[in-house]
Amino acid sequence: MTFEWHDWAGYIGVVLVLLAFLLLQARKLHGNGLIYQLMNVLGALGVMISLLAGTFNTPAFVMQVAWLLIGIYGIVRGVKVRREAREAGHKVDLL
Repeated sequence: MTFEWHDWAGYIGVVLVLLAFLLLQARKLHGNGLIYQLMNVLGALGVMISLLAGTFNTPAFVMQVAWLLIGIYGIVRGVKVRREAREAGHKVDLL
């Protein structure tokens, strides 16, 4: 089996999503933290690239689009919450 560049993008994406989930369960990351959300967004993008450039699978693609949109929502919400916390003088945690 020969790996193409898009295969690597997909595998790296899967590793990012699974690692984010593992770190969340191990309490090394927070579910509303920027790093967790970025790992999920970048992971979903990697899998989407793999699907678009390689063998397309509609259900898998739809799931990655949803994963990406939810991650972006989490990033936007987290930025707003962190900004409000900073303005109120509270400690801001990015993990």
